[in-house]
Amino acid sequence: MNALTELVTQQLAGSCMSQISNKLGADPGTTGKAIGLAVPLLVSALARNSSTPEGAQALDQAIAKDHDGSILDNVQGFLHSCESAGGAGILSHILGDNRSDVENSLAQRTGLDADAAGQLLETVAPLVMGAVSKTQQQQGLDAHGLATYLDGQHQQAQNTAPDVIGMLGSMLDSNKDGSVVDDIRRLAARFFGR
Repeated sequence: MNALTELVTQQLAGSCMSQISNKLGADPGTTGKAIGLAVPLLVSALARNSSTPEGAQALDQAIAKDHDGSILDNVQGFLHSCESAGGAGILSHILGDNRSDVENSLAQRTGLDADAAGQLLETVAPLVMGAVSKTQQQQGLDAHGLATYLDGQHQQAQNTAPDVIGMLGSMLDSNKDGSVVDDIRRLAARFFGR
């Protein structure tokens, strides 16, 4: 498990997991499995989006503007009002047109229905951004340093769950040319309104 995944999943243990499970209408085991897949998947999507200088700069600016990491200081409070945290917008920027494919794949792998998988991703996305922000602050990373760090986290996720991360790669290659670089540039240009 990579450090960002560990940070987010630790925050969601115990009563937070129960709260999310109740909201999704799922048992805690299924919810835990889904979170265990969703977090590294989102981290890997961020790594791919920040693999170009434009994408790295856009992510750095988005974090500076909207994500200070404080969301992790009161996760219980966040879960009571997570609909207002912008999870849908974050997913739209990170996953682009591939969001429904990611939701469906997550649902198939976990037993959640697609709506619950989407709801889970919307809940987890702001926490992932908070964890990225907190790590960036603690390690004093600039845009390039953050992109390098995220790439390392992506590599760890790929080693842990190669099928899930591979699924993300095939989804991001939207024009099916065998390369995600052009697709990443397109996503990076849209990343957080740029």
